[in-house]
Amino acid sequence: MKSWILSLLLTCISCTWHTQAEFFTSIGQMTDLIYAEKDLVQSLKEYIQAEESKLSKIKSWAEKMDALTMKSASDPEGYLAHPVNAYKLVKRLNTDWLELENLVLQDSTSGFIANLTVQRQFFPTEEDETGAAKALMRLQDTYRLDPETMSKGKLPGTKYRSSLTVDDCFGMGKTAYNEGDYYHTVLWMQQTLKQHDEGEDATITKVEILDYLSYAVFQLGDLHRAVELTRRLISLDSAHERAGSNLRYFEKLLEKERVAKLLNKTSTIRESAIQGGVYERPADYLPERDTYEALCRGEGVKMTPRRQKRLFCRYHNGNRNPHLLIAPFKEEDEWDSPHIVRYYDVMSDEEIEKIKELAKPKLARATVRDPKTGVLTVANYRVSKSSWLEEHDDPVVARVNHRMQHITGLTVKTAELLQVANYGMGGQYEPHFDFSRRPFDSTLKTEGNRLATFLNYKDEPDAFKRLGTGNRVATFLNYMSDVEAGGATVFPDFGAAIWPQKGTAVFWYNLFRSGEGDYRTRHAACPVLVGCKWVSNKWFHERGNEFLRPCGSTEVD
Repeated sequence: MKSWILSLLLTCISCTWHTQAEFFTSIGQMTDLIYAEKDLVQSLKEYIQAEESKLSKIKSWAEKMDALTMKSASDPEGYLAHPVNAYKLVKRLNTDWLELENLVLQDSTSGFIANLTVQRQFFPTEEDETGAAKALMRLQDTYRLDPETMSKGKLPGTKYRSSLTVDDCFGMGKTAYNEGDYYHTVLWMQQTLKQHDEGEDATITKVEILDYLSYAVFQLGDLHRAVELTRRLISLDSAHERAGSNLRYFEKLLEKERVAKLLNKTSTIRESAIQGGVYERPADYLPERDTYEALCRGEGVKMTPRRQKRLFCRYHNGNRNPHLLIAPFKEEDEWDSPHIVRYYDVMSDEEIEKIKELAKPKLARATVRDPKTGVLTVANYRVSKSSWLEEHDDPVVARVNHRMQHITGLTVKTAELLQVANYGMGGQYEPHFDFSRRPFDSTLKTEGNRLATFLNYKDEPDAFKRLGTGNRVATFLNYMSDVEAGGATVFPDFGAAIWPQKGTAVFWYNLFRSGEGDYRTRHAACPVLVGCKWVSNKWFHERGNEFLRPCGSTEVD
């Protein structure tokens, strides 16, 4: 037993990079949690063998976890492709196992506690559980999935079936409440109440559910329903002090509203409720939210028959590049203006697996550059982990870099390193530009530039000044996995949606030939609904490409 513990300890020490790793931001790294949980189950089973007669409850738990981990460990990425499985994995390791620890502590002779304590420092944190819950809510909003659908796990393309219990749904609602998100609090507490009313087993009580739900609907302005729910709560627990106080306050507000109506005065109560207890989703910071999310669902794509006629397929030899004459790449137009193309069979399965292998140990939470300070920081609107690979890391990196150079006709000498990204639960990158914005020029006339009128980055520092290579002239994006549902690359300004296809790549120019930014190229990576999304990309810069892509005759060529 001691040697096993020592081995486990050495294993954990070798994996210290996992600490504070923000697991929910990378499905690829979350697969390690499957094996960690399996190790915990094995440890638990050994402890049970020694304390069989005293620990019948713990033995039942172990058998349940053993069955679960046997299934998940056989295909970690496939299992975690279902976001409910990923959420429940994080929730188990952050919450449920700690509750089990308290039970085991009743008998201090156990060796299991030592094992769990060693592993626990590498568990997901409260931040991970919150991030995982918010990821499910993001998927719910983007793909218009009601809580019932999410709770039952009825998602497209899923290999595994998983559902949320009453307690899981309550955890979702509580997370939203703690974040001040009363809209999602109501949605999930209503689902919790529904499943509780249907007789599902639960540790939380109906009183606890009604306590959160009644106050959340009040915060959304539905005073009448808040009164109704609070009265229901008091009928179950007449001694509930907070509910009694809230009811008196709500009734006082209702009386004021009644008097105001008699006097023909405008009610001060917000009218945000819709019939049937359905509430409007609050507006947020993203102006094109509706357009962006519609494209993610495959709606609103502006591919007209007239535009379709301007799109073609061809063999591409890089303007007779010697490396491509014998084996040109298949090129397909995805959009005409701005011109976006897709290349097929850009990376082999072997190359993809090698690059993933190189990138995984280096994955760190992806950052964005603050437009005011120029400082790199993490942001909720970019949920993924990324790493940067250099050519000396492995010959495959150099080979892929040179292939992108041959295809584009641009030099990689001044390009950025190969960035590899793995998206986490509901992984996304909301609408953004790849290039560094300059002060908005109101005289610049081009289709789609209307976005720049409210995205005026006149105070933004030159993000790439320190590189000395100019702005990002072009983006080459490799799709290194298929995605069962979601995960499209969308361009809200002109209504294009490009779906991931393993081994293909898409390419577009971020700048006009004049060096001015093409604001139409504002794009986004949609949340991954089901699947594990891997991409890599190369950003080409202006310097070194002056003669490879010379200036045009006008400002917007």
